[in-house]
Amino acid sequence: MSISIQSWSKELVAAVEEVFYGKQRVIKKILCALLSRGHVLLEDVPGTGKTIVARAVAAVLDLDFKRIQCTPDLLPADVLGVSIWSAEKQRFLFKQGPIVSNIVLVDEINRATPRTQSALLEAMAERQISVEGKKLPLPEPFFIMATENPVEFEGTFPLPEAQKDRFLLSLSIGYPDKTAEALILESQRQLYNPVEKLSPRFHKEDLLKFQEEVTQIHVDPALRDYMLALVQASREHPSVRLGVSPRGSLALYRASQAWAAMEGRRYVVPEDIRALVADVFRKRIILKSEALIKNIQVDRVVESIVESVPVPVFKEGV
Repeated sequence: MSISIQSWSKELVAAVEEVFYGKQRVIKKILCALLSRGHVLLEDVPGTGKTIVARAVAAVLDLDFKRIQCTPDLLPADVLGVSIWSAEKQRFLFKQGPIVSNIVLVDEINRATPRTQSALLEAMAERQISVEGKKLPLPEPFFIMATENPVEFEGTFPLPEAQKDRFLLSLSIGYPDKTAEALILESQRQLYNPVEKLSPRFHKEDLLKFQEEVTQIHVDPALRDYMLALVQASREHPSVRLGVSPRGSLALYRASQAWAAMEGRRYVVPEDIRALVADVFRKRIILKSEALIKNIQVDRVVESIVESVPVPVFKEGV
């Protein structure tokens, strides 16, 4: 039986909400990144459910899941894998690292050294890893969800701009409201983690098919130019030292296509772009020092950019 991307996403959001309460829009944006073949950076304090949402998405999609806890002594071989001598076979056998999986949660990525971060960069950018001079393709679908703690910087290695630019979206989960937190407490009145009770609703073949379909979502030339105008405005804003890169333009384009498909349309409308522009731009904009001194926030700059660029007239439909 054929199912639409809209129905698929609604069912997945509902399934993940069974264990990750009150954050429907965050779940939807994570699925949007998955459909766009992108990656997500979650910047949040500990205990807001980052691991649960990653495990839940993997469970309902029947995907392999691995978790990498980053520390300063984490080596690239710990992430990629290493060859181990087999006395039985009298040769080296390659033992795959946790990066060789469908969904990988990279917890506190800024605690890994730049050398280890660069190994993750190749995986994100090229969907392959280099081990002992050989290229190893990563499984499809491949999705990295990395986390950062925004309030603790001691012993961390800030992500370089090239690494931040590889993330399609930058999201914040935030604290749950009182009702959602009450549900969290009630869910713990059992022996096992609620995520372990989730059963697959779809298979990876469905996701791979939908990733292909998303690329065919129509974008009117006027809306394409609207995206470019937003990007250009980020580069010319008086508070901005470094604006959004061409890779950021592509991220907004791809994410808007996926969002439109999740809304049940075969074409993009301005609301799709405006729903995602802050998440795409957030980690790609660097403010000038004088703006930081005045405590100007990146999200406020993005709001002013969106307000300054007029929404174009476009032909609705395919």
